[in-house]
Amino acid sequence: VQLQASGGGLVQAGGSLRLSCAASGRTFSSYDVGWFRQGPGKEREFVAAITWRGGSTYYADSMKGRFTISRDSAKNTVYLQMNSLKPEDTAVYYCAGANWNTPASAYFNALAYDVWGQGTLVTVSS
Repeated sequence: VQLQASGGGLVQAGGSLRLSCAASGRTFSSYDVGWFRQGPGKEREFVAAITWRGGSTYYADSMKGRFTISRDSAKNTVYLQMNSLKPEDTAVYYCAGANWNTPASAYFNALAYDVWGQGTLVTVSS
């Protein structure tokens, strides 16, 4: 499976963006999907994850209430709706796929993911 992230761009603080992660070559049905981000000079960090079969969602504490991860099975796409954006949200955002039987405790770890998209840049201006 190949993953394609899109939807990044420049937005003012307080604004919103919706990122998309589209799968090709194979359906998402065997994968749970996560979003990670890497800001300038920072390490890659977990943002959110969703299980493909059950639709359970998981968030980093700093994103709860502002970000929402969702899926559209018909479109083979996972979304990340980001609201109330802050300058510190500026980063390259990556989507990634993990085998469906990955334990939930591992979603926060980038090493649990087997497939990665190329990233999409989000810039939040103050």
